[in-house]
Amino acid sequence: METSVKELTAAIITASNRAALGIYLDESGEVLSQGLNQLGFFVISKVVIPDDVEKISLEIASALASRVNLLVTTGGTGISPTDVTPEATAPHIERLLPGVSEALRAFGREKTPLADLSRGLVGVNGQTVIINLPGSPNGVRDGLVIIGRVVPHIISQLAGQDHS
Repeated sequence: METSVKELTAAIITASNRAALGIYLDESGEVLSQGLNQLGFFVISKVVIPDDVEKISLEIASALASRVNLLVTTGGTGISPTDVTPEATAPHIERLLPGVSEALRAFGREKTPLADLSRGLVGVNGQTVIINLPGSPNGVRDGLVIIGRVVPHIISQLAGQDHS
């Protein structure tokens, strides 16, 4: 499905204590950036921050202020004590898209039953689609498939396009 939006923009937020400290490279953020480029998105920002509700929330607010079409987080969607990305994201979502969250888990489930542990949210704020993806490169690759299937259509609907 195509959208008539001329340039699709995206922002990426990686939530990872270890990547923020430089203990390891942000592989999932890099996979996400390359994948979004391949899907036709221009990535206007890519940040790596610790697993902290306030810091994640501030970065989400900053990305929303830049009016990107798509905001994707990677990391912090599991059940460990430091996984807080859904909690930081929830206040920014005006309308949930639970079917897309379920599609992400269902697609990942084909490869690993651990996909069901993701608490990632999907929703919209204004004309921005917000998606929480897992922090693993494979989880991001799976997420990119679903993003490619539905996000251009969501963006065109948010822009007021008729889909009869």
